[in-house]
Amino acid sequence: MNDEDDPSEYSTSRQADLRRAIDKLRKINAALMKRVERSMDQQASSFSLFQTAINQEAQIRRRTEELNHALTKLAHTNVELSEARDEAERANVFKTRFFTAVGHDLLQPLHAARLTLSELTDAQSDADQKKLTLNISNALVSIEELLTSILDISKLEAGVFVPNIQPVSLGAIFEQLANSVEPVTRRKGLRFLWRPTDLAVSSDPLMLRRIIQNLLANAAHYTDSGGVLVAARPRGNDVAIEVWDTGPGILPQEQNRIFEEFQRGTASERAGATGFGLGLAIVRRMSDALGHRLELRSLVGHGSRFSILAPSASAPHAPKTARSSLHDESSYFAAKQAIVVDDDLTVLGAMQTLLLRWGVDVRPARDLEDVDDILADPTFRPAIILADYHLDEGIYGLDVVERIRKRLASDIPAVLITADRTEAAAEAAQRLHCELLLKPVRPGELRALMKHLLG
Repeated sequence: MNDEDDPSEYSTSRQADLRRAIDKLRKINAALMKRVERSMDQQASSFSLFQTAINQEAQIRRRTEELNHALTKLAHTNVELSEARDEAERANVFKTRFFTAVGHDLLQPLHAARLTLSELTDAQSDADQKKLTLNISNALVSIEELLTSILDISKLEAGVFVPNIQPVSLGAIFEQLANSVEPVTRRKGLRFLWRPTDLAVSSDPLMLRRIIQNLLANAAHYTDSGGVLVAARPRGNDVAIEVWDTGPGILPQEQNRIFEEFQRGTASERAGATGFGLGLAIVRRMSDALGHRLELRSLVGHGSRFSILAPSASAPHAPKTARSSLHDESSYFAAKQAIVVDDDLTVLGAMQTLLLRWGVDVRPARDLEDVDDILADPTFRPAIILADYHLDEGIYGLDVVERIRKRLASDIPAVLITADRTEAAAEAAQRLHCELLLKPVRPGELRALMKHLLG
């Protein structure tokens, strides 16, 4: 500082510089504090996010553990369900085999009883005794219907019935069923009508025949006056197979329930009708298996109409057979020779007695050895073979038929009699051009078939 300078001016200038420096430092300090505060806020926010991430990770870990536990539990449950399903399938197969075996064992004595009862009925002259034999016959029919229905339902549940879809002539089915339905309706004083038809459908012949048979049996069972009608008519691309009756009718609220097992309509119960309620359940299950629509229209007090709608098809080329009377004269079978093969002595005896009463020269056999002994007689040449389908030691009636035809070098007519209602049995009989009769056999049905084959 020069001597000429004023100290006061210097001091003032110095103070101004200091104030500017202080203000600058304050601004710098404020800026630094803001940066520190922002950094602190960012650190606090980062720490909060870090804590949140830790919490979420812990929650994710817990949820993952819970999910893994649930998946493990689900896997165990799936294994248990799979084991339960396999066990149910094994039980179902066992049940089907059991019912099939038991059914065959029960139908065998029932078959013998029906043959013996036929002879007993014909031998009776007293009206009261005839009435008793008729009551026994009705009881046997009820047992047969119940047993057959149980077998059918068990096979449907097990998936044993596999449809064999092919063109089916309805006229042939109507004609076959007329022989079994007409005697029932005649005894009840009902009119039975069926309309001849050239229509054909695409279906399984055995299952479709069973459906129509059950509908006709149901109609005849619950109808006390009037009649029963079966007919077929085109409906678009389908054919409607209709069974009409003049029975008590079915209430609208019950028209679905009657297709369940062991269910009958209220109107039928009021009318005093009896039954097991299985026939329509089988109709519904078989219709579902075939993909045929089932319809019902009913008016209480007037009757019902059941309809099965099946796809229309071209009629198969098959020769028509004349209807056989159920009242053939015994003299028709005079001098006719027949061989009967069955491993059940009771059935064999009953069949022999029945055929002898018809005038048939019959030779009974239990196995292939007996057959060979019979054929060793040069004076005996059977005109017809009646053989049980299942014989002892794994031998089939088909083996018997082949043996006899080969020994005699002739395509002798043959009838296989069986309780086996499977498609395999029907196809096996068809391959050897044999007729098939299901146990228990009705004598009138056997007689009509024999007359047709021997004619």
